[in-house]
Amino acid sequence: MKDAIVIGAGFGGLALAIRLQSAGVQTTLVEARDKPGGRAYYWERDGHTFDAGPTVITDPDCLKRLWGLSGQDMAKDVELLPIDPFYALSWPDGVRFDYTNDEPRLNAQIAALNPDDVVGYRRFLAYSEGVWREGYKKLGTKAFLHFSDMLKAAPALARYQAWRSVYSIVSTFVRDEHLREALSFHTLLVGGNPMTTSSIYALIHKLERDGGVWFARGGTNRLVAAMVGLFERLGGEVRLGDPVARIEVANGRATAVETQSGWRGEAEAVASNADLTATYRMLGEAGAKRLKALKRKRWSPSLFVLHLGLEGNFPDIPHHMILFGPRYRGLLSDIYSNGRLAPDPALYLHHPTATDPSMAPPGHSTFYALAPVPHMGKAPVDWKAEGERYAETILDTLEQRLIPDIRSRVRTRFHYAPDDFQSDLAAHLGSAFSLEPVLWQSAWLRQHNRDDDISNLYFVGAGTHPGAGIPGVIGSAEATAGLMLA
Repeated sequence: MKDAIVIGAGFGGLALAIRLQSAGVQTTLVEARDKPGGRAYYWERDGHTFDAGPTVITDPDCLKRLWGLSGQDMAKDVELLPIDPFYALSWPDGVRFDYTNDEPRLNAQIAALNPDDVVGYRRFLAYSEGVWREGYKKLGTKAFLHFSDMLKAAPALARYQAWRSVYSIVSTFVRDEHLREALSFHTLLVGGNPMTTSSIYALIHKLERDGGVWFARGGTNRLVAAMVGLFERLGGEVRLGDPVARIEVANGRATAVETQSGWRGEAEAVASNADLTATYRMLGEAGAKRLKALKRKRWSPSLFVLHLGLEGNFPDIPHHMILFGPRYRGLLSDIYSNGRLAPDPALYLHHPTATDPSMAPPGHSTFYALAPVPHMGKAPVDWKAEGERYAETILDTLEQRLIPDIRSRVRTRFHYAPDDFQSDLAAHLGSAFSLEPVLWQSAWLRQHNRDDDISNLYFVGAGTHPGAGIPGVIGSAEATAGLMLA
């Protein structure tokens, strides 16, 4: 292969483009938005830097390997800062649990909730290590093109009861409800319902315990910029602000990409990091059948994100917090099944100035509060009308639980809603994580890394194997690059 075009400059597209360019394939990266990053977009307002997300970096080694392909050092382009605790978990009843890989500290907190659960937690950690080994180390960068690939993996996954949910598995090890929520909420960070997502996703706990949780100095946008810089140093070309309008197909092969500006590029292969449905729309009639099938699948929920620039500093509020609501199972049912916009949202609170004060003007702080919400197919909310009201609901929660005078401190605020995911990212139904990571939409049953009919059309990112999250999409890039370079 001499040349390739990658559509979409999210983490998956960037990682794939770097792998191809490192292997000597002349690669052009075509991005619809004015900045690279995809969901890792950012804004600069009133002296604040606001990352759109993702903001949790795990398994930094998977990123370092991208630089290692050409003998370069990631540390020269971006600085990763360790976060401790990984997350501070808070419940309305006043319980706080600092989730960390400091084992004595962790065990002491578990014992304070339920002494019997200390042994149960050790057993859960052993389970997490097993599914990490089978589901991440062995399969996370392997493309599943044939059903036989899945059959080979099935016995190992069956040993770990992959048909059970993460919450169900966690509940067999620990009894305290706070701990059950603390050890199962991670699937929400990749779009999965803890009550239905395969227990294989318990591997996230092992991933964090071993590799830590990190933040890029200057924000996630600095990691994106570093990846772009690496790609361009290798000789790759980036086209920004030029959405792809059409992928040309002839004789069962993708032959060229045409953008809205009229630019047309021919290449031996095309890979897409764009939304799956958007990609198949680009194919016109050649993608109609697959597009129809995709629309019948289960899609992950969306997000409502309230960005805040506050006057003052908050040394008692850590970098990452999870503010659980009064309901857990009921809230998840509202998001994933009932299509109900909950009045009592759970929040992920991101406070980057706790680690890097440069992300706000002196004497100020940057925050975002993220609430999972149903996608627009479940709850067809008019977000132009509802957005400000829901922002006030979130401010009420923060006022009651964390910052009593928050409204008087707000200097900058704006929100990002499901309709923004739909308009800015062409995300189907405003989904924030593409296909829902349930067992029957995983591995071979997920979108394949190479199209079944168009032999040189490839996929990378959250919609294909292995799924969402930075390690997931970086892994998908390795799997897809392996196919393209074979």
